Amino acid sequence: MSLDLSIVIPVYNEEFNLSELYDRLKTVLVSLGLSYEILFVDDGSRDNSLKVLEEIAHKDPTLKVITFRRNFGQTAAMSAGFDLAQGDVVITMDSDLQNDPADIPKLLAKLAEGYDLVSGWRAKRQDGFLLRRLPSVLANRLIGWITGVKLHDFGCTLKAYRCDVAKNIRLYGEMHRFIPALAHLIGARIVELEVQHHPRTRGQSKYGISRTPRVLLDLITIKFLMSYSTRPIQIFGFTGLISGFLGFVICAYLSLSKLLFPSERTSLNERMPMLLLGVFLIVIGIQFITMGLLGELIVRTYHESQNKPIYVIRSIIGGTMEDTDCRSKISA
Repeated sequence: MSLDLSIVIPVYNEEFNLSELYDRLKTVLVSLGLSYEILFVDDGSRDNSLKVLEEIAHKDPTLKVITFRRNFGQTAAMSAGFDLAQGDVVITMDSDLQNDPADIPKLLAKLAEGYDLVSGWRAKRQDGFLLRRLPSVLANRLIGWITGVKLHDFGCTLKAYRCDVAKNIRLYGEMHRFIPALAHLIGARIVELEVQHHPRTRGQSKYGISRTPRVLLDLITIKFLMSYSTRPIQIFGFTGLISGFLGFVICAYLSLSKLLFPSERTSLNERMPMLLLGVFLIVIGIQFITMGLLGELIVRTYHESQNKPIYVIRSIIGGTMEDTDCRSKISA
């Protein structure tokens, strides 16, 4: 039987925060009067986090602990939580007590207005300005500009999802930062909601400015997935056509100038760089077009071998087909 709520919480070396987080979270969930489960995903913690979670789980049957064999990263932890969640609504949050469980009712109320994903916005973020807040502001603006999803705070883990959205988001690498963009890719209705943010009082932060290169590389991947994942020929082929055309123009100019103006004294050494550039651009153009064709073959193999559609259905109304959509009591 499906539940109303699934709370997914990635954990990595947070032994001193878990008991307080559980107590505060339990108080909020009991007050809601909804059926729920709490999924703590231990991402290979090296401290006593797993021991603390096991002690709590023995006392509370609504709590489940998923343990990784090693540290796979927050993206993998989020993905495992999505896969194993049974709730009609999935809520994710951090385990460091910086997200406040008291914001959960507000997220559910906003979700009930008809949205598919409610993303938290730490408007009054309690982190250092130079190393945390400033890079975050710049990154959020860059991500919004490239993806077209305008949010103030992509990095806030506190989010609420309808289960059909959570189950259709496939995460790889370190894509948890771009979940709203991935949800937008499958047509989710997204809204942002201001939430509380508390300063970290125990434990150490796992994030810093050193992750900037990874974010930029993941952003390139997201842009490609959003624009060309099912039609790679259109980016590689278009680039190849431009390169090939420029190379052809250069070679044609050199050939015509030699034929029409044979008396013009231009040494081979002077013409050679332009000739090499033209030939190089033509070869690069052919390679890009070939890459596009190979990409098309890979995309078709990926979808057809798994019988994976290139669309996502929100609902089916009428007829006798069984409705497999996730339904929630927290509805519009």
